[in-house]
Amino acid sequence: MAFRRGRALELVLLAGVLGAGPLAHAAGDAARGKEISYTCLGCHGIEDYKNVYPTYSVPKLLGQHPEYIIAALKEYKGSERSHGTMHVQAQSLSDQDMQDIAAYFSSLPLPATAAPVGTAPARVTQLCVACHGANGIGITGDYPTLAGQHEDYLARALVEYQKGDRKNPIMPNFVNGISAAEIQSIADYYAQQNPSLQTVTRRTTMLSAQ
Repeated sequence: MAFRRGRALELVLLAGVLGAGPLAHAAGDAARGKEISYTCLGCHGIEDYKNVYPTYSVPKLLGQHPEYIIAALKEYKGSERSHGTMHVQAQSLSDQDMQDIAAYFSSLPLPATAAPVGTAPARVTQLCVACHGANGIGITGDYPTLAGQHEDYLARALVEYQKGDRKNPIMPNFVNGISAAEIQSIADYYAQQNPSLQTVTRRTTMLSAQ
């Protein structure tokens, strides 16, 4: 069922209030983040690397908003997101570590003025553009950029919000009630947007080259 404009605006304003706390600002050391992110690159530094089970692409991070990366890491650390490996990884990170890693991955920001690619499906127009834009660039740091992200990862994330595997005060209001076909059309649309999020190139060493 489509949201009425007033309800959608209410949710966007609520999201703005929720995003105004400590996670709304990221002040990290990108150089240090590059050094300590080597464990992240074991998965996020390999093009088209897949999560084993369930199988879906590991997300691209280069160009993502730093505030969103920090929020996601905190959610994995606190189990608001259900993923065993990410929970363990995030548990080992301090708040400063998260800020530094986020500063490194966000070092190639995407232009907010990018023109949309293709025609947005009705559900994108109804549910998504107020926060993620028609071009997939999150309108503030608290909203993730989706442009060029793997379509299977985007679809998986929407399903996790529906099932409650990702706990979020806003997203269930948008995704509950949409069909699998509509989820796929949203994911397909945002995956084709350009300029795109990118996979960070993993540093090659003598050991990794063998």
